[in-house]
Amino acid sequence: MVNQKMEQTEEQTTEPKKPNKARQAWNWIWHSDSALSWVVALVLAFIVVKFIFFPALTFLLGTQLPLVVVESSSMEHPGSFVGNVIGAENNFEVWWREKGEWYEQNGIDKEDTTSWELRTGFDKGDIMIVYGRFQPEVGDVIIFEANTKHPIIHRIISINGNTIQTKGDNNDGQLPIEKTINKNDLVGKAVFRIPKLGWIKLVFVEIIDAFKK
Repeated sequence: MVNQKMEQTEEQTTEPKKPNKARQAWNWIWHSDSALSWVVALVLAFIVVKFIFFPALTFLLGTQLPLVVVESSSMEHPGSFVGNVIGAENNFEVWWREKGEWYEQNGIDKEDTTSWELRTGFDKGDIMIVYGRFQPEVGDVIIFEANTKHPIIHRIISINGNTIQTKGDNNDGQLPIEKTINKNDLVGKAVFRIPKLGWIKLVFVEIIDAFKK
């Protein structure tokens, strides 16, 4: 009787463990070279970004558009790339020599720009982090709706009651649509720049647009 119990115990201890299906699925998705596993991985990544990551950012930053990919060159500054990214004063000086006259003619002196955020602009393909809980001030870089295909990201140059005016740092003048912006049209304020990472999206968008033509 004792021997039978010992044999049963040995059989139980040597019985192979059942494979963990969740672990097998995980390994297949991320370590398999099959085309199907790549498709599944992309779908899962999309679901996480769309339904977890972006909603969390929207809640934390207080805006429906927490990340913006810059699609034009209207805020670019001259000078070295590294200098513009770190906000080097020399790069700002180069820009002011080229564009400062317009600002002085419109009541903005060089001294007024010392408190501006993103003083050395940003480039097409950059990703901007947007904050929605703010009071707009002259010098802020804002994102606003203007009945265009995509929202516009430019710098505030004047505020008169509920009416805001903006201008792209790299533009020679203002667009008609940015002379009478209502505060209700504001999406948020750009607070941080991630250089060039947005080109991943822009390349695909531009390829698709080229095929549409």
